[in-house]
Amino acid sequence: MLLQRTFSLTLGKTARCHNLSLLRPLGKSNSQNFSTLSAYRLAKPLRNNSALSLFHQKIKANAPLIPTVYHQKHWTSTVTVKQDEEPKEPVRVLYNNWLDRLPAKLAPYAFLTRIDKPIGTWLLFWPCAWSISMAAYNTGSSIMDAASMITLFGIGALTMRGAGCTINDLWDKDIDDKVERTKIRPIAAGLITPKQAIGFLGLQLSVGLAVLTQLNMYSILLGASSLSLVVTYPLMKRVTYWPQTVLGLAFNWGALLGWSAMTGSLDLSVAGPLYAGGVCWTLVYDTIYAHQDKKDDIKVGVKSTALRFGEKTNQWLTGFSAAFVSSTAVAGYMNGQGLPFYAISVLGTACHLFWQLKTVNYNNPADCWAKFKSNAWTGAILWSGIVADAAWSSSQLALA
Repeated sequence: MLLQRTFSLTLGKTARCHNLSLLRPLGKSNSQNFSTLSAYRLAKPLRNNSALSLFHQKIKANAPLIPTVYHQKHWTSTVTVKQDEEPKEPVRVLYNNWLDRLPAKLAPYAFLTRIDKPIGTWLLFWPCAWSISMAAYNTGSSIMDAASMITLFGIGALTMRGAGCTINDLWDKDIDDKVERTKIRPIAAGLITPKQAIGFLGLQLSVGLAVLTQLNMYSILLGASSLSLVVTYPLMKRVTYWPQTVLGLAFNWGALLGWSAMTGSLDLSVAGPLYAGGVCWTLVYDTIYAHQDKKDDIKVGVKSTALRFGEKTNQWLTGFSAAFVSSTAVAGYMNGQGLPFYAISVLGTACHLFWQLKTVNYNNPADCWAKFKSNAWTGAILWSGIVADAAWSSSQLALA
């Protein structure tokens, strides 16, 4: 080993050198062979020439390097955790993305919110945007009113998605460290203590509350009632093979809330089918997502629709996709939508879902991740049809 070799460096009487016997690893590695000095902290340079030989230095035999470096996979975010056996300084973490440019104490909290993986925020945001836009179409609200409400809900989606991740990781800290893809999450990896995470959650919920209080009272009460779903969802994977259903109920709450925020009430003839369709959509994309972890889930006893459906996953997801598209069409019909809505929001969404299910490889985690992320486009296609319909209707009125 490097620390057991004898080095003799002759640099002259005035030479200064580093005491190489005091080189300490920045962290744990899955290999005892370090090819660069970047893996070590250099001790304070010594002026005493007697320190030039490692042979006379004491080496602690009971402080071996422990292998635990996590390598990045292109299909999901991972971090490289480097720390001493008993770290006396903040742990250095390499996230292999833009989070590495954040201050060392801030980066784990940003990683906890999954802000480097915005797909979750998009999936939470799109049902809100659909509902707000359809309500604006129904009531004839101005573009500025709809745009300001969509912006407000975008901030709320970003905040509450992060809060949901914090809650999820608090519940799952004893499971995450046993699953390959999740063992590097900050709480499971010990970068953030549960107490610190709870304090951070309080801050996130405060921001979410500030956004919610900008709405009418009916919407404030409706929005607050969804918190029980957010809190209980992580527990569902322990008791049922259908946790994705609870996730769908939580993630698509914006389909109800967006309508009430624009109108002050809830028209279930439109918002109801939109919400139900969104739940079916969540069952599609989150089942694909769950196939990434199915081997580890079996080992640790975690349940999911991926395990429930097994080899018949494509048949199940085809049914849920059909229900999603049909519910969207019903919502559009009840809202008096025009031809662009059906051409883009209904037919376009159906084509994108067909492509996903036709090409997905459930045994390839990288492909599951790619197909899961593509659902940001599913939501965008549906919303663009609503916007196109509004623009087309306005042009028809102008010509009349």
